[in-house]
Amino acid sequence: MSERILAPELAAGQKLHGPVSYFPSIETRYGRPMQEWIDLVQPRLAESRHMEVVEWLKTEHAMGHGHANAVVGWVKARLD
Repeated sequence: MSERILAPELAAGQKLHGPVSYFPSIETRYGRPMQEWIDLVQPRLAESRHMEVVEWLKTEHAMGHGHANAVVGWVKARLD
């Protein structure tokens, strides 16, 4: 497995853009810090396609499509 991807450090009041803009609401809604979601997604992307991992988050963790896609897309961008 590649090196562990670390969650971004977000400053309070910081203007967020792109997938990372979903991260605060993901933490609030699903009750886990982003590092846990990243740690779940990273190894799955080594063996599964983007949308397969999105579907897994939706099915196994009841995550909404937009949130799941944001996490997977953000992690995938760091793997490329």
